[in-house]
Amino acid sequence: MAVHLGSVPIKLGVLSESDHMSVASINLFVALLCACIVIGHLLEENRWMNESITALLIGLGTGVIILLTTKGKSSHLRVFSEELFFIYLLPPIIFNAGFQVKKKRFFRNFMTIMLFGAVGTLISFIIISLGAIGIIKKMDIGVLEIGDYLAVGAIFSATDSVCTLQVLSQDETPLLYSLVFGEGVVNDATSIVLFNAIQNFDLGNIDAVTVLKFVANFFSLFFTSTFLGAFAGLFSAYIIKKLYFGRHSTDREVAIMILMAYLSYMLAELLDLSGILTVFFCGIVMSHYTWHNVTESSRVTTTHAFATSSFIAEIFLFLYVGMDALDIEKWKVASNSPGKSVAVSSILLGMVLIGRAAFVFPLSFLSNLSKKSPNEKITFKQQVVIWWAGLMRGAVSIALAYNKFARPGHTQLRGNAIMITSTITVVLFNTVGSQHVIRASKF
Repeated sequence: MAVHLGSVPIKLGVLSESDHMSVASINLFVALLCACIVIGHLLEENRWMNESITALLIGLGTGVIILLTTKGKSSHLRVFSEELFFIYLLPPIIFNAGFQVKKKRFFRNFMTIMLFGAVGTLISFIIISLGAIGIIKKMDIGVLEIGDYLAVGAIFSATDSVCTLQVLSQDETPLLYSLVFGEGVVNDATSIVLFNAIQNFDLGNIDAVTVLKFVANFFSLFFTSTFLGAFAGLFSAYIIKKLYFGRHSTDREVAIMILMAYLSYMLAELLDLSGILTVFFCGIVMSHYTWHNVTESSRVTTTHAFATSSFIAEIFLFLYVGMDALDIEKWKVASNSPGKSVAVSSILLGMVLIGRAAFVFPLSFLSNLSKKSPNEKITFKQQVVIWWAGLMRGAVSIALAYNKFARPGHTQLRGNAIMITSTITVVLFNTVGSQHVIRASKF
């Protein structure tokens, strides 16, 4: 079939060369996602492997194959996109976590979660930033300003709550799950707030008033984001209860729940709030109110729909990160100083370890002082697991690193390239290493 526009015939369904390449890369990516799920299923009984590690390894393997076939020109199908990550992949993961979380356990440990997620992240940020300024700055890795080193502190203060979901079970280890995952959600929000504040910070005029304003802004953002998420959840419950969509179509009930959840996230981003906190608490409220106002078939459908979308987004993320880890553009620049690149990665890893330990054990001690029942106290072994679980760094860290040190997915400056490759190295090492340690532990 041809459509004539003026005197030029245009064939519908015929792709240009660039469009054809785009469609081919999407086909390959979807095929890789299927492979990750199948292989992950076959390795279900293997305690050392799960879908996240499988996706990382398949991503790395695919990157190697693409490197060889393109003769070292490229290693990925797609350039890492912050928009894809923050707008499309992260919301379903965080929402489903809130929707599925055991609310009684979560709110029972709410103060401890806030201690770890907010205060702990600030402590970790300070230690990593001081380490970067005191050690990495003296290594002459390139032209980096004080704001860049503070940004490193925010980037490596962000834990990976997605990895936590893959390792811990809220049925087998409810206390650990609620603490580690709850901390992860608040931690991600805190890290992103810190990162954005640094981007707009006047580093030449830091005083007590500025610091107090920053603290007040953080708590204002936290409570406003939480309120917005709760309001969206309650509003969806009200609409579904009053209009009773189920008498005509369960599809409308499911659609309203999905769209209201996504709307809450996008509205929070539009208002410069924390979309992560908003959609998380929206999930909690929806599971408590909205879910009980829909028909039985809609309950089953929404439970599986949210879990499935979250699962696919998680696998997509790890596959994406694995493939992007071998981006030849960054490694070529950083390879001019291989020794410094390894040294920076090692120092950052050490700072992350120290930063975690500096708040997990002291804050656990403070939390235990307020617990009357021995069963509610955090044992030393559990504290070690929380310490290790929080060492995981993931797509949030990589996305923030790209935001700070890259330009449209590529970089030419040596200092920037080293920081990005070091971030990728720490993320891969911590994700695989921490998961193995936690799985080997007996809770």
